[in-house]
Amino acid sequence: MTDNQDLIDLVRTIPDYPKPGIQFRDISTLLLNGPAFCQTIDRMIALVDPESFDLIAGIEARGFIVSAAMSYALEKGKVMLRKPGKLPGKAVSIDYALEYGSDRIEMHVDAIQPGQRVLLVDDLLATGGTAMAGTQLLRDQGALVDQALFIVDLPDLGGAGKLAAAGVKPMALMAFAGD
Repeated sequence: MTDNQDLIDLVRTIPDYPKPGIQFRDISTLLLNGPAFCQTIDRMIALVDPESFDLIAGIEARGFIVSAAMSYALEKGKVMLRKPGKLPGKAVSIDYALEYGSDRIEMHVDAIQPGQRVLLVDDLLATGGTAMAGTQLLRDQGALVDQALFIVDLPDLGGAGKLAAAGVKPMALMAFAGD
């Protein structure tokens, strides 16, 4: 990971959100700065080999922002991992635990061809629940998922370790200590 202090300085911390004790790392302040957002995407792309994957999977909602920009820049297709009831076609889903609750994500059953290599992308890696669910959902449909990319990693929450244990290389532009 390079220094990226210029980008780190643009991430706002909101204490006690969504519940007491959580230090929410808010990338919306980074996204407000056009040149910084452009640098974020460029630097994320520099962390991966575009030849090592066929598609980019973005997790709703903030992961869509990053994955769409990367898909455009790399001319790669984008798989949407969405919240329940948002996809018009036949979908498959997976339930998972969050650090402060539970959720479900879905994808179209025909979004992946068996053997396609997929880069999983989201804005933030915390406990790894969402990323692990996305990985499992994609793998259940035949995708090969061996790398995941994030703007922010919260290493103290252990998500990177969970991904690594599942055979997924986690990468992030920046890390924040604590939760």
